[in-house]
Amino acid sequence: MNIEVWSDVVCPWCYIGKRRLEEALDGFTGDVTVTFRAYQLDPSPVPQPVPTKQALAQKFGGAQRAEQMFAHVTAIGAAGGLALDFDRAINANTFDAHRLIAWAAGQDLQLMMIETLQRAHFEQGVDIGNHAALARLAGSIGLDEEAALAYLASPAGTDAVNADLLEARELGITSVPTFVIDRKYAVQGAQEVAVLRQALDEIARREAVDAAR
Repeated sequence: MNIEVWSDVVCPWCYIGKRRLEEALDGFTGDVTVTFRAYQLDPSPVPQPVPTKQALAQKFGGAQRAEQMFAHVTAIGAAGGLALDFDRAINANTFDAHRLIAWAAGQDLQLMMIETLQRAHFEQGVDIGNHAALARLAGSIGLDEEAALAYLASPAGTDAVNADLLEARELGITSVPTFVIDRKYAVQGAQEVAVLRQALDEIARREAVDAAR
């Protein structure tokens, strides 16, 4: 089973969805590959670091509405063992973070890089739009920090990220996380672990029936 996950690094539901997918796959029989694909909730440039709360208050109709949203998703994250500290989070354009993920993927560290970026954004208040910060995070998982900085200073990885973004549009993906399984099935949103597992079991059953025909 091949699972492709379109997600964005600064999307809290993607962070939650990744954890729930990991739990759903725990004990799941059969060969499974998981590949994450780039998506940008907001491709707008972020010239200066802005607190996420400030940025989203403007987007979601005021501070009170935004605070309700933050409280809701923070509680759901906490129930799954994830810390979401929106008081520290910094709004960022994620294109370069996705390029760094593509670079890490070439060194078999895609999942670790994504986890590190998400934790840095949601728990540590790191500006993941900053090249120096991104390079330090790459170094923290054993990659060459100077090589990461040089990579980010170049256009390398741009084509890979743009290809994922284009494919998302072609597949009609308009919200994330979206899990695309064997290019035949799609599950949208950070579904509960039991729901995800049920979907995976049903897809595996259907594929086994088709293979037996």
